[in-house]
Amino acid sequence: MTIISPERIAQIAARRDELQALMATGDLPSDRFVAVSKEYAELEPVVKAACEVRRLRAELEVLAGLAESPDSDSDIREMARDEIADIKSRLPEAERHLALALLPRDAADERAAMLEIRAGTGGDEAALFAGDLFRMYQRYADTHGWRVELISASPAELGGYKEVIASVNGQGVFARMKFESGVHRVQRVPATEAGGRIHTSAATVAVLPEAEEVDVKIDDKDLRIDIYRSSGSGGQSVNTTDSAVRIVHIPTGLTVIQQDEKSQHKNKAKAMKVLRTRLYEAERERLHAERAGARKSMVGSGDRSERIRTYNYPQGRVTDHRINLTLHRLPEILQGDMDDLIGALIAEDEAERLATLDA
Repeated sequence: MTIISPERIAQIAARRDELQALMATGDLPSDRFVAVSKEYAELEPVVKAACEVRRLRAELEVLAGLAESPDSDSDIREMARDEIADIKSRLPEAERHLALALLPRDAADERAAMLEIRAGTGGDEAALFAGDLFRMYQRYADTHGWRVELISASPAELGGYKEVIASVNGQGVFARMKFESGVHRVQRVPATEAGGRIHTSAATVAVLPEAEEVDVKIDDKDLRIDIYRSSGSGGQSVNTTDSAVRIVHIPTGLTVIQQDEKSQHKNKAKAMKVLRTRLYEAERERLHAERAGARKSMVGSGDRSERIRTYNYPQGRVTDHRINLTLHRLPEILQGDMDDLIGALIAEDEAERLATLDA
C-alpha cells in the first residue's frame, strides 16, 4: 500500500485553497475561470480523502500519547488503546481511498462512447450472438440512465447483426464500458442444430471514447466524400435517392460508410462522428503506447483481437479470462445486470495501477 506523506497531503490542500481563492476574486477571464473551476472540482474529492487520512493520523498520535502517558489513569489508557485499534483498522482503507483518488485519471472517462459490435467466426450464430450482446449493452445502459443512439446496423438474414454501431451517452459511460473491448465468445446449442451439439462462435466489441470537434481537427482537403444510392434494408425510399455517404480520410486510409438515414446530410453527420471518434482513438492509442512502452495491463490493452470473455449457455456461466472471474449468472448478465462483472474489472485495474505506484 502506498503511504501518502504528510507533505503531499499539505500540498494538495494548499492547491485547493489557492484555486478557491482564485475563483473568489471574480476577475478571471471566462476561459481561465472554467479551467480553474474544473481543476478545483477534480481536486475537491482528493482533498476530502486527504483530510480524512490526516484526521485519523492526528487522532492516532493523540491517542498514542494518552495510552502511554503515566499521568493517564487506567480507564483512559484502556479506552485509548481500544480507539487506537479501531483507527488502525480504518486507516489503511482511508489511505487506499486517497491513493486511488491521486491516480492519474483517464481524461476520456467521463465521455460518451461509440459502441461497435461485429459478428466474428460462427456465421449466422455469430450474428445472433452480436445481437444478444447489443441488447445486453442496451439494457445495461438503461439501468444507468444512459441513452443509446443507433448509428448504423447491418442486420443478418436469420436475426442479429453482421455489424452494429451505436453512440452511448450519459455520465461516466466510457469509464464503465472501456473494458468491454475485445473478442466475446459464446458456447451454446444453436436453434438450428438438430443433434444438440454445442457450437462456439464469437463477436468483436470495440468501445471508443467519442470525440468532439475540438479534439480532432479534420482538414477538408484530407477527405474524399462519395455520395451514392443506398442499398439493403431501410424502407421503400432507400433506393430512390443518392443519400448514402462514404468518407475516406486520405492520410490514414480510414473509411466510414453511412446509409441508414434517408437524408444525405444526416448520413454525412453520422459518418463524420464515427470518423472523428476513430481518429481520436488512434491518437490515444499512439500516446498510450509511448507512455506504457511494452508494458501491458492485467485487465487488458483493449486490443480487439484479444479474447476476453466466454458466455457458456449450457452451464449458465460467464467467465472473464483477464481476471479469472466466473459468475454463474448468465441470464441476469444478458439482461443487463453487469455491475458485478464491470465492477470487478474496474477494481482489478485500480489494484494494478496502485501496485505500479509501490513498484
